[in-house]
Amino acid sequence: MSRVLEGSLDGAGLRVCLVVSRWNEFVTRKLLEGAERMLRERGVADGDVTVAWVPGAFEIPTAAKWAASSGQFDSVICLGAVIRGETAHFEYVAGGAAEGIREVAMETGVPVIFGVLTTDTVEQALSRAGGKDGHKGEEAAQAAIEMANLRRQLAPS
Repeated sequence: MSRVLEGSLDGAGLRVCLVVSRWNEFVTRKLLEGAERMLRERGVADGDVTVAWVPGAFEIPTAAKWAASSGQFDSVICLGAVIRGETAHFEYVAGGAAEGIREVAMETGVPVIFGVLTTDTVEQALSRAGGKDGHKGEEAAQAAIEMANLRRQLAPS
């Protein structure tokens, strides 16, 4: 029989950094609120949560790298909203954020969670930030807890 490992959703004792874009803050603040609420519900202590605001989604990977490399956090959650109608260079910003976040996770080995919305409209973004299409902030928080716990099993320090 195969040995099966899964990260639990128990956040007790985990330290989490949320890197949040101020651009489209009317959306990102909702993502942050949902992520913080989920972290709390899953047992992460308020004192173990740090929020780092950055100007925009393109700056998220840099701050995520600082956080992941610091040794202070078990996971990093990246929250942003890139809305096609808001910027003429949508593909560059969204693609750069995605690639940068992936690169930070691969380089550091710390779970770095992609919670950056990439939508065509404001309505779509709001729908994914607690509207009819769920709450991507909450989902990112759950993924951060699960991956941090799985990392402890696969790569104990």
